[in-house]
Amino acid sequence: MSTELLTTLKHTFGYDAFRPGQEAVIRASLAKQDCVVLMPTGGGKSLCYQVPAVINEGLTIVVSPLISLMQDQMEQCLAVGIKADLISSQLDPQQIAAVYQRLHQGATDILFVAPERILQAHFVERMHELNIALLAVDEAHCVSHWGHDFRQDYRQLGRLRELFPYVPIMALTATADIATREDIQTQLQLNDPHVHLASFDRPNIRYTVIPKFKPVDQIISFIHAHEGSGIVYCSSRKKVDEVRTKLYAKGFKCGAYHAGLSQEERAQAQRDFQNDNLDIMVATVAFGMGINKSNVRFVIHHDLPRSIEAYYQETGRAGRDGLAAEALLLFDEKDAARIKQWIETSESHRIDVELEKFEAMERFGDAQTCRRQVLLNYFSELSHTQCGNCDVCLDPPKHFDGLMCAQKVLSCIYRMRQIGTTNQVVDVLRGKRLQRVIEQGHDQLSTFSIGKAKPDEYWVNIINQLVHKGYLFIDITNYAVLRLTEAAKGILRGEEALTLAIPRLSTTNKKQQKLASIDYDKELFAKLKHLRKRLADEIDKPPYVIFSDASLVDMAQNLPQEPDDFLHVTGVGQVKLTRYGDQFITLITQHVLSQ
Repeated sequence: MSTELLTTLKHTFGYDAFRPGQEAVIRASLAKQDCVVLMPTGGGKSLCYQVPAVINEGLTIVVSPLISLMQDQMEQCLAVGIKADLISSQLDPQQIAAVYQRLHQGATDILFVAPERILQAHFVERMHELNIALLAVDEAHCVSHWGHDFRQDYRQLGRLRELFPYVPIMALTATADIATREDIQTQLQLNDPHVHLASFDRPNIRYTVIPKFKPVDQIISFIHAHEGSGIVYCSSRKKVDEVRTKLYAKGFKCGAYHAGLSQEERAQAQRDFQNDNLDIMVATVAFGMGINKSNVRFVIHHDLPRSIEAYYQETGRAGRDGLAAEALLLFDEKDAARIKQWIETSESHRIDVELEKFEAMERFGDAQTCRRQVLLNYFSELSHTQCGNCDVCLDPPKHFDGLMCAQKVLSCIYRMRQIGTTNQVVDVLRGKRLQRVIEQGHDQLSTFSIGKAKPDEYWVNIINQLVHKGYLFIDITNYAVLRLTEAAKGILRGEEALTLAIPRLSTTNKKQQKLASIDYDKELFAKLKHLRKRLADEIDKPPYVIFSDASLVDMAQNLPQEPDDFLHVTGVGQVKLTRYGDQFITLITQHVLSQ
């Protein structure tokens, strides 16, 4: 089996080894076991169902939330020789009939469908005539009420277990906290699933937060200092149009994407960006889930996202090829206050969940500890090592012995019987004789007013740091109250040292440092990009479908001039060697001879 898996990986996908966890997931799936797969964007989730699809006798059905995402995933499969199809509302009856015919002929390995279609009686009836080997639910966080992108259509997917009781189900997502993971398993009725939690760390992405001052000027300055394509996210259609107009006036090749544009305009903008005809896309969050463009070098947030999950997913669209990338967030407390007000006055039945998820995002923006630690800890991946590749690590704040300060906070939470939210704990620490405090008897606690010498913002920041460091967690399933973790006991007993950052009650600009660069032939890389673009235009496909930037960098480093050597380039399998090898090898050889 191991030999077959590695042969498939190399021959079809052009990789020499699996990433951590992939092989175990694939083996479990081939053994007909349900699976839950959490891997970061660009971490190789799709390979977990693509390899079984190549090896299995039957059909793999992949449920995906967007037509653009399905189309992109299908193109990626076809590019490496996997027989893939999709059924969507954009196909006419004749085209759908042709897909069904190929399915019945056994000429399809993977079928991509939308969640609402897979549950239609007619479709289920059709599928029962086929040999279904695997059901894969992509973007599985959409199933969960606790997920950041909950969708009602996805909530019904639990019926798949009843409709196809003997078919293994694989749930895949890049963003899910503990509550969401557990809900995914419950909603999809997974039976003792193999669970793989990959690291959420994307070490090639540098996280930077700066105070928003003159946002468009800040964005222009950032883009001038960075090469390659990027995405600028804005919170409203009006802001998208405004920013795009100003960038265009400065000579940038940029497009706009939001729900106010026609479907044709959005589709054209997306094609132009994917095909490298545009360098920058200014967009609302409506843009991105269907984008598998591997050479996005930066993502800028003009406004604060609604959740850590959304921020993580959006920034994760940078650097999917594994090369250095940047994530810039422009942070403004006024924006945060407005978003909180919108959430609190909305008619959503998930106000408490959405409010806590946004406050976690706000804590990330306020963080004075390593930002990567904040992100990883949110997903319950406790990290004690600073990353060295975020603005806080590169320009660290001043620190102090925080043991006594932390003991005040943790003791107060304990004496409040762990039923207080952040604001309620701060009210007690500051000695506020509010009606709620008095009614609950918290004004009689020994910790009442022990923090009155410091302002509210100070204690909120300290609490946030203790959350980031893993001594507290916020229970979003229970009114967002603060809970002590097992690690808090050592602090309360004074058994360990604790260093905290002196809260910065105002944010200052951070030093900019150059990202480490890989040594390769830049002139050859430019030639290879030009060839890739020409070939992509000829077949009307995005350039990254032919080769990723990482593959081109590998070529520009190692200069393969024979087919066997070319097969050692990352991402080059037999199909891509056959289709494109001669042209790229010829170009590399000519370049080497001209030197």
